[in-house]
Amino acid sequence: MKRSVRSPRAVTALRRGAAVATAALLAVLTVPAVPANAAGTAPTRGEIYRELGVADQPVDYVVLVDTSGSMAAKGRYSTVRSTLRVFLNGLTRADHVALITFDNRPEERYIGPAGDAAKIVSRLPKAPNPSGATDIGAALDQALHELERTDAADVASVVMLTDGKHDPPRGSDYPKSSGAPWDKLRKRAKALGERTELAGYALPLGSGATGADLLGKVVENTLVLRPDSIQDLSAYLRRAGDSTRARSAARLLAADKGKGVTASWTDTGVRDLTDGSATASVTFRSATRHAPLTVSGVRVSADGVPLDVTGVPKQLTLKPGESRKYTVRLAGGPGAGGLPYRRTEDARAALRVSGQVSSSWQRALAPDVDLKIPDGVAVTGDPLVARAEVGSVYFLPAVFSALAAALVLGWLWWRSVNRPPLHGVLTAVPAFGVEIPDRIELSGRRVGFRPRRGGQGTVHGRRRRTAEGPRVDLLIRYTPAGASGQPDQVTCEPGGEAMVGGLSFTHLPHEPAVGPGSGADAVAPGTGRS
Repeated sequence: MKRSVRSPRAVTALRRGAAVATAALLAVLTVPAVPANAAGTAPTRGEIYRELGVADQPVDYVVLVDTSGSMAAKGRYSTVRSTLRVFLNGLTRADHVALITFDNRPEERYIGPAGDAAKIVSRLPKAPNPSGATDIGAALDQALHELERTDAADVASVVMLTDGKHDPPRGSDYPKSSGAPWDKLRKRAKALGERTELAGYALPLGSGATGADLLGKVVENTLVLRPDSIQDLSAYLRRAGDSTRARSAARLLAADKGKGVTASWTDTGVRDLTDGSATASVTFRSATRHAPLTVSGVRVSADGVPLDVTGVPKQLTLKPGESRKYTVRLAGGPGAGGLPYRRTEDARAALRVSGQVSSSWQRALAPDVDLKIPDGVAVTGDPLVARAEVGSVYFLPAVFSALAAALVLGWLWWRSVNRPPLHGVLTAVPAFGVEIPDRIELSGRRVGFRPRRGGQGTVHGRRRRTAEGPRVDLLIRYTPAGASGQPDQVTCEPGGEAMVGGLSFTHLPHEPAVGPGSGADAVAPGTGRS
């Protein structure tokens, strides 16, 4: 097959182009979007890490370096040595590093605190073992053993660099790349992951480096990074370090997950809104321990009482755990309802707050850390009591006056119907016998009479509507002498006759009244008019 030939200058240009493209890709993958800090921009992930003190949180790093004979090819081992120093320089003295090489067997080169990258790298052998095999199983066994110590940190990473496949020497406890020994490794890693944040980063340094994938079979949370060339190793190691710091941040921020902003009336005592306005206070609280929270589009109102609430800014930012109180103006108050009589009205005004809750840290930490901040503001506490004197002082007097007027009008109407003025003369004689008739003069609205025959009675009118027009009938009630109980009653039409209680009554509508001294006296003694 014909092999293409490139000039050294072309090769150099290609390598530089690949390096620039790789750096740009890593920048997109690892540099977060920028949230707002004092300069008005969003804080970077590094600034958030410093705020959280992530650098002060100890992390365990176990770095497994393949020193088999094949690592000498293409300058792989020398590149590993140089790039490891850059990676280790990004750690702090709070971190713990275990540097382990492996070929025929694993060997601890350095165990101790980070902080002196040159010292740690100097413990690596100057060259790989020319006849060394690649026992990845034994290397992983040694890595887990290191992380199983009692003083291990809460966050741990296993970084493995190899250019080959699992090719153990004779007598290895891991003769194959599967089986019972590997199952035991997986169980140990799972138990370790239950008490610590354990992750793996495998960097295969050659196209045939299938052994790197074995780390993912042991440590469940493993990312297999695939640099295109050994020159990309430094950038990929930085990614492993950044991922570890992100896990430390996530562990610190676990207490903030699902926490947001609450709001409540500061004092739920009585507010007098008789004049239409009063003051109150609303307190906003952040429930987070680390992350700042911002509420935008804030709008405060009340349920249960028609109130306008003003005095809270449209946007507010709370530091972790901060409480902030705002004095607000209340306008409105309880209404008079259907009957506007003067009275004291109390109503419970439940606080309502709308707005969008977010954190300037969210975009910078995504997708490694999801704070799951509730979108809205949660309202807590009791409602506010709103009190007001409502209604008119003139309402009840006006109502009573109207009722009195209606009663008077009703009574006048009733009297005009049931007690119209009487006119004419009513005569009364025994139904059987011949006697001089008693004459009862009709005037006023009611006339009482006592006939000579004895007994007593009354006469009053009742207005009726007939086909011929309105008329006034006479209602005659009479109780004969010696009788008891309710009087007998009869109706006599104008100019008509009627009989009740043994007396015959005749109405003379237009007959003039009889003068004094007449033989037929007007009313027997004891009668009266009303």
